[in-house]
Amino acid sequence: MNSTIKLYDEHNIDELTFPQTPDGQYAKNFLVPLIKDGTKAYIRNIDTKLYVLKIDDVVFPVSVNDKEYKNSYVCSPYTHYIQYAKDELYLIKSKFFRSILTFLLNCLSPIFKMNQVNKTVHINNWFVSTNLYPQLSSEQINTMTQFLKSKFPKHVLIFRSINQRHHPKIYRKLDQLGYKLIASRQIYVINPNEKRLKKKQRKAIRQDVRLIEKKGYQLFTEKQISKGDIGSILDLYRQLYLGKYSMYNPQFTEKMIDLAIEKNLFHFNVIKKDGRTDAVLGYFFRNGIMTTPILGYNLSLPLETGLYRMMVSRLYYIALENHFSLNRSSGAAQFKRFRGADPEIEYSAVYDRHLPWWRRLIWSFLKLIINRIGIPIVKKYKL
Repeated sequence: MNSTIKLYDEHNIDELTFPQTPDGQYAKNFLVPLIKDGTKAYIRNIDTKLYVLKIDDVVFPVSVNDKEYKNSYVCSPYTHYIQYAKDELYLIKSKFFRSILTFLLNCLSPIFKMNQVNKTVHINNWFVSTNLYPQLSSEQINTMTQFLKSKFPKHVLIFRSINQRHHPKIYRKLDQLGYKLIASRQIYVINPNEKRLKKKQRKAIRQDVRLIEKKGYQLFTEKQISKGDIGSILDLYRQLYLGKYSMYNPQFTEKMIDLAIEKNLFHFNVIKKDGRTDAVLGYFFRNGIMTTPILGYNLSLPLETGLYRMMVSRLYYIALENHFSLNRSSGAAQFKRFRGADPEIEYSAVYDRHLPWWRRLIWSFLKLIINRIGIPIVKKYKL
C-alpha cells in the first residue's frame, strides 16, 4: 500500500483536515498559529519557512531554511556546530585548549557558510531541544525522503533527536536509506517503571522531592496555572537557558507560553513561596516518551535551596505515574547518573545524496570528527 503525502503552508493550511487523534489535534493547536502568524511571533530567534507535512494519518512540522545564521540551533546547523559550541567552551577548564578550539571554530565558520550548511529541511521540527516521534513505518520514512528531496532538491534533509533507545526502527531505516547519522550530544534517559534503582538512588530522589515541602514551597500543577503565570515562567526559563547557557536556545515569547497554556501544549508545574514563583518545568509527551523543553529556576537564590533538584524529581514521579520513558536531555551528567539515568547518544540524521560532492563534504567531515573523536571523549569523561 502506497502512502499518501502532501505539503501545506500559509496558503492552503485551512484545507488540511488534521487527524482526529491526540497527535493530530496537538499538531493543529501548535502549528496552525505559527504558520499564520510567523514563527518569530512565538520564538524570537527562529526565522524559517514552516510547512505541515501530512503522510497518511500523521502530520509533521517541516522547517525550511537557506541561511539565517543567527537562528536558534534547533533549525540552524551553523548555530549548533559553531555559535553554540563557542558558548559551551567555558566548560573546558584549560585556557590553552579553549583558545585552540576558539581558533578552530573561527576557521570553520566561513567554510560552513561556503558549503551552505544552513540550506536545510528539518523534518518533525517542533523547535524544542528534543523532538519526539510517532510510530513510523519504513515505507513512510522512504516516501517522505523521496517527496522532500524532489520538492527541495538543493536542500539537505535532517531528522533531529534520534536515539537508538527510543527510536531503534527509525534509526535503522534512516541508516539503510543512506542518511548520515551524526552524533549531536549525549543525553540521559530513564524509564522509572522498568529500571530498578539502587537504594542510594531511590533515597536521593525521595530527598529531592521532599525539599519542596521542607523549604516551605507549594507545588502548582497544570490545572492551577493561569496566564498570570506567563511572566514568571518566561523569566525563569530565560535566566537558565538564555542567561546561564546560551542565547541560541529557543527564545520563547509571551505569545508562545500563552498558546502553550491555552492549548495545553506543555504541561506546566511551578513551585511558589510567599507569592513568588521560584521554579518551573514544562513537559510534553508522545508515543510513551516524555521530555522537558521548559525548565527554569531562580538563579539568585543559593544553590543549596535545591530548586533544580525539586523540579527534576517531579519529572521522575510524573514519568513513573504515567508509565513514560523520560528523556532528560543533556548536561548535569553526574547528577543524572546518580539518580539512575542511563547515557544515550543522540543523532541528527542527514540526507545529502542528491547534492553535489562539495556540499556533501562538510557533513562527511562532521560525521568523522564527531562520531570518531568527539563521542569517545564524551563517553570517556562521562560528560
